[in-house]
Amino acid sequence: MNKQEIIDILSDNSKNDWLFKEADRVRRENVGDEIHLRALIEFSNICKRQCFYCGLRSPNKEVERYRLTKDEILLSAKKAVDLGYRTVVLQSGEDDNYYSDKLCDIIRSIKELDVALTLSIGEKTFEEYKAYREAGADRFLLRIETTDKDLYEKMHPYASFENRVRCLEDLRTLGYEVGTGCLVGLPNQTIESLANDILFFKEIDADMIGIGPFIPHHQTPLKDEKQGDFWLALKVMALTRINLPNINIPATTAMETIIPNGRLIALQSGANVVMPNVSDICNRKKYEIYPNKAGVNDNELEVRQQLEEKFAAIGRTISKEKGFRSR
Repeated sequence: MNKQEIIDILSDNSKNDWLFKEADRVRRENVGDEIHLRALIEFSNICKRQCFYCGLRSPNKEVERYRLTKDEILLSAKKAVDLGYRTVVLQSGEDDNYYSDKLCDIIRSIKELDVALTLSIGEKTFEEYKAYREAGADRFLLRIETTDKDLYEKMHPYASFENRVRCLEDLRTLGYEVGTGCLVGLPNQTIESLANDILFFKEIDADMIGIGPFIPHHQTPLKDEKQGDFWLALKVMALTRINLPNINIPATTAMETIIPNGRLIALQSGANVVMPNVSDICNRKKYEIYPNKAGVNDNELEVRQQLEEKFAAIGRTISKEKGFRSR
């Protein structure tokens, strides 16, 4: 699709049913009916950034900070493997305590469990990304959030849009599967900007795209802003599937947080990935990017069983593979 076609569909809700069914058809024909599960471990909520939309931003003095040791991280990773997960996702704020050698040691230990490993730890140097890759990291998730440079730099004080793009380019050069994505509903975000986001994903040939509605956090500068629209976020996700047919697209937790069964709706509108949280419950509550996150108090074993039942109800199964992009 060209930019104007994307804008027209995003602006016209009369085409929603067609769009979601078409995205589901494209998903089925290109990546099949299996759903890939990624076990999420949030290993530190300490962050040096000041992003306006995020509850982990460094000026927030009310959040109880934590960081896990190597042994604690490995305990969660082994729990994920015991539950049948084939991918582990290590996610944190931008916490410089995990210097390159320290994190590489953790990566090598997790890879011994025979899983795919995704990192989501923010902006690093080329040399750091290279070290993680050589230690065994397979994928890296770094959301652009918006490709509107002015809006990006307004939402991310003391950060550079060009550096964010540089990071994504470095990750591609180093052979990672590259994940990115956007927030839908940021203040002053336009439909044209969202269309540009989709075209950017296609331009860089991203392997995984995460899309979620903006949810305001009460301890951020955007606390009084309007929440993002679920259906608009779903439309952006569906259009992303149509334009990048064989990539992996998660049904994000933010969608489940805004609407009950939002994750199932997303899985029937182009998504093929779900990322259950296997962190300790006490730490999940402290990793509050946005409030009232779905699944914070859920037992990991019960979640695994419930997901299998819910997926079966919509004719889908859980994959036993590591879930790399099918090219």
